[in-house]
Amino acid sequence: MEFIKAFCIAFSIYSKVPVPQFKWEEKDMRYHLIFFPFVGALIGGFMYLWNYICCVFDIGIITYTCIGVAIPLIITGGFHVDGFMDTMDALKSYKSREEKLEIMKDAHIGAFSVIMLAAWGLVFMGAYSYIGSYDYFMYEIYGVFACVFALARILSAILVLSLKGAKCDGMLHTFSDSAASKKGFVKTMLFVELIICMGFMFYANVYLSIVVVVTATLYVLYYIWKTRKEFGGITGDTAGYFVVCLEVILTVVIAVYGFVLSIVTVGIG
Repeated sequence: MEFIKAFCIAFSIYSKVPVPQFKWEEKDMRYHLIFFPFVGALIGGFMYLWNYICCVFDIGIITYTCIGVAIPLIITGGFHVDGFMDTMDALKSYKSREEKLEIMKDAHIGAFSVIMLAAWGLVFMGAYSYIGSYDYFMYEIYGVFACVFALARILSAILVLSLKGAKCDGMLHTFSDSAASKKGFVKTMLFVELIICMGFMFYANVYLSIVVVVTATLYVLYYIWKTRKEFGGITGDTAGYFVVCLEVILTVVIAVYGFVLSIVTVGIG
């Protein structure tokens, strides 16, 4: 029952998927981060299904792109986008560490967050639309792409449990603190999920998966350095920022890989 409650809590927080509602207790939240990546798996499944439908019915690239980009937002309700925007406002303020943390707490959005969201959104749309233009090797590459959403959330959850928080309050502190008594077990389960996710990726396409794993590893290292330098640690907002940025970066990497592969394939042909 405790795991069922944790599953419902995870989907209540990180998605708009209807789940049974009940009064949350601290013991019910200890395992909820285990199920956080399940939201990413759901997104990946819908993205793959949408791609299949577009291929079968020859749906146009504009419709394919617009609806495909909307799927993660519909499922999550933009939960991580909010953190991305708050973090961008803080980073682009170029103020002191304390002032940046205050900016992230502000419920209002600034011009920089809107500009950066538009820029990253356009990059994501461009890369995603190119993935939809692949030919016979599309299903291999799209299989890796579908795993990106779970991968980003697995890594985000591991970092939440592993890195120092920038504040002693807030949502991230609450979630991390609730899992403290079972942190070892939760992290172990997340690493098991990471292995399973990577297994699916490597089954789909080995070489692309290597590129994706290396890119994700480099971004994790950059994120750790950046959050320590700018904020003195991580927050709930930076966790959302991490998910959004990694999803966009890996989508671009997959699109570039497909572009290079298409050139090589044409050259060999």
